[in-house]
Amino acid sequence: MPAKPDQTAPDCEFFCRVVDNFGDIGVCWRLARALAARGQRVRLWVDHWPTLQRLCPAAAGGDGVQHAGVELRHWCEPFPAVIPARLVIEAFACELPAVHLAAMAQADPQPAWLNLEYLSAEDWVADCHLMASPHPRLPLVKHFFFPGFAARTGGLPREPGLLDARRTFQGDAAACRRYLAGLGGVSMAPDTLCVSLFAYAHGRLGDLLQVWAGGVRPLCLLVPEGRMVVQLADALGVAPPAVGAAVVRDALTVCVLPFSEQEGYDRLLWACDLNFVRGEDSFVRAQWAARPFVWQIYRQQEDAHQVKLEAFLQRYLTGLTGGDAAAVRRFWRAWNELPAQQGDAAESPAEAWPAFAAALPRLRVHAQDWCAALEQLPDLLEALAQFPKAAVKS
Repeated sequence: MPAKPDQTAPDCEFFCRVVDNFGDIGVCWRLARALAARGQRVRLWVDHWPTLQRLCPAAAGGDGVQHAGVELRHWCEPFPAVIPARLVIEAFACELPAVHLAAMAQADPQPAWLNLEYLSAEDWVADCHLMASPHPRLPLVKHFFFPGFAARTGGLPREPGLLDARRTFQGDAAACRRYLAGLGGVSMAPDTLCVSLFAYAHGRLGDLLQVWAGGVRPLCLLVPEGRMVVQLADALGVAPPAVGAAVVRDALTVCVLPFSEQEGYDRLLWACDLNFVRGEDSFVRAQWAARPFVWQIYRQQEDAHQVKLEAFLQRYLTGLTGGDAAAVRRFWRAWNELPAQQGDAAESPAEAWPAFAAALPRLRVHAQDWCAALEQLPDLLEALAQFPKAAVKS
């Protein structure tokens, strides 16, 4: 006998497959919580439960637990019979279970169906946002939803009160320093450059650490626990330090931070002078932090990531003077192991660091201006919440 479907359906549900550690689930978990905070009833399906537990310890309660207004469900086979939500969001082309697609086709009214795409600054994104794609067999239509940096895209996710909270936090510089010192458990000189590092493995990291260690200005590198700690230890010639421990090399102090929930990571970004970020979720949060940052983009086949990186740089560097813009482009390319010029060998980040470091005071102002400009974009969360109404009208 087939299982009876749940008798109630949420307003919105996300389907997420964990592909790259915390990338995809980081985006979905943040969006799900933000929509729930706006009064939406939200369900989140995740295929890899241990990864969700790292971001949300409450998931230890098991399949079906409720946290932050979100119903957490384990996406496994056989997929349970449930009533589809009013809005079904297929994150990053993860492909919905066949049994759920069938339930969507039989529902009255049929749910709105979105494929949430990856963020890109490329020009074509605006033309493809909300493009319709009829299902080949079922009476269903999927729409492609593109976050982006232009008015005709889905915009960027921004929780209510996020920027006011950040401004209040950053308004007390001394408190920010105390916060960072408390995280790392070390004392900091007043002129210490505080840098957070969330990155993929990097073959030339050791060279950059040497430059930082030999610099005149003290630099405190704050690194969340994870794979990068092992690479840092190898580069420094020490055993991997424990959480809460620090390694000192002349002007460089490396502090290992405990893994935190997303709110804690936001505060780390807000407090630091420079943030190294990777993927998509931390990339967006670094921009809302209004601080200089360096983006390490996820590598793709046929160097598709290089096109995406250049598209963003073209937008982000608008308004910067030639020398500062060149310093950012040079360092970002070096950090992503890309050549500064077509046909050249990739430069070491250590070689590109001095010019980039000299530009940081002006990049701080630019980051604030850039964040203010992003506030004028569509609110992705509001666009998602309103899409079912728009779909009915269309």
